[in-house]
Amino acid sequence: MLADGRFPAGSHAHSGGLEAAVAAGRVTDTGTLEAFLRGRIATSGATAAAFAAAACAALGNAPPDPPGTDRLADLDTEFEARTPSPALRATSRRLGRQLLRAARAVQPHRALDALAAALPGGPHQPVALGAAARALGLGPRAAAAAALHDAATGPATAAVRLLGLDPFAVHAALARLTPHMDRLAARAAGSAQAPVDELPSYGAPLLDISAELHATWEVRLFAS
Repeated sequence: MLADGRFPAGSHAHSGGLEAAVAAGRVTDTGTLEAFLRGRIATSGATAAAFAAAACAALGNAPPDPPGTDRLADLDTEFEARTPSPALRATSRRLGRQLLRAARAVQPHRALDALAAALPGGPHQPVALGAAARALGLGPRAAAAAALHDAATGPATAAVRLLGLDPFAVHAALARLTPHMDRLAARAAGSAQAPVDELPSYGAPLLDISAELHATWEVRLFAS
């Protein structure tokens, strides 16, 4: 549910860099889309997965008050440092704010209230995702899997709309990526308890550059 584009968290309005890649001619068919998705989940997707898993683990199973808020704030700061593009930072906070709002409506939880109070401008999306996953009773690996699923399916869905690709072929490509995403989710869960400054920082400079260019467009189908 958390990674479903129909969940009212705003992700359906974002292409995850796919619109800019299509405009630049880097994604033209199912094959180039699959390569784009593989690169995205191995870089920005894997980083988001690690932070979602860590945010989920920060809340644990006990209900202290405030529940893990300090570590969540530290995770938010570290994720900010790993997002060099101002456009992507703004997008992440917008999506995190919307996700947190939706999660609090679906499953009221003290941890989500504490996170909203600690970061009134909105947490980064992976931090909000990890907290929402914990509130819904999920563990770090599931939170990481949801982050990776979101990183792949958002651009894949956008490709169907932008290029008119066969949705059956696109979902077959997603299915081929599943074992890779499973391995990345397991790796993210394994680092969930690590010090925040030791969490992964897999760079994707072309996505950062494309995001800044995309933000200057006067006409675009997707917000990012």
